[in-house]
Amino acid sequence: MTAKVITVTSGKGGVGKTTTVANLAVALAADGKRVVCIDGDIGLRNLDVVMGLENRIVYDVVDVIEGRCRLRQAMIRDKRLPELFLIPAAQTRDKNAVSPSDMVRLCDELRPEVDWVLIDSPAGIERGFRNSIAAADKILIVTNPEMSAVRDADRVIGLLEAEEKAAPSLILNRLNMNMVRRGDMLSVDDVYDLLRIEVIGIVPEDENVVVASNRGAPLAMEGKSVAGQAFRHIARRLNGEEVPFMNFESVSLWDRLSKMAWRK
Repeated sequence: MTAKVITVTSGKGGVGKTTTVANLAVALAADGKRVVCIDGDIGLRNLDVVMGLENRIVYDVVDVIEGRCRLRQAMIRDKRLPELFLIPAAQTRDKNAVSPSDMVRLCDELRPEVDWVLIDSPAGIERGFRNSIAAADKILIVTNPEMSAVRDADRVIGLLEAEEKAAPSLILNRLNMNMVRRGDMLSVDDVYDLLRIEVIGIVPEDENVVVASNRGAPLAMEGKSVAGQAFRHIARRLNGEEVPFMNFESVSLWDRLSKMAWRK
């Protein structure tokens, strides 16, 4: 097998990017796929906490790159899903400790061993962003339905075009239909019209996401949450399945979204 490398990024911090990585990884692993997450946010790691693995860290991604340990030694196996692993970020180093070519080599070493590599990119467009997209076969941009986040997402799309990366896909996170109806939040139509990139998922606002992140147990592990179901649907689309979008908004938009072919 040869892994597909997916980088999850955003222009703005706090939009739910790390939560998205954790939930997609859990959903893919629960479906029997072998998944490795890499926390690319050197100096500010959080993915280990969201996955509930913070107490198991011995080595990190910089240790691997600088030769202090083997790749396998830095891979932390998830407590509940034996096919899910995390390579944590270093907390005591900065983003200059890793180069884009380092990330390409790391991912190339992982490709024969797993089905998916998910990279949690730091927010913004500096060195850490360039590191995280270097090895990516596909890039997912996470944004919230608010103008500042969408504007920053648009800037990331422009940078990816300049880097000649394949067209990214969009995950719209924290959609609150009550606010949309009141005119206090951008609609999915609004966001799509502003960004004009393929939408692979819409995740509704759900207070259980914060609770689950604090517990280190991503929502995609259980079946009750609508947000958890939305993340599982995105994972299925990544696997090439045609999964209808949950109808949060206008029928016309969901018809448009459903006709967008997701290419694995």
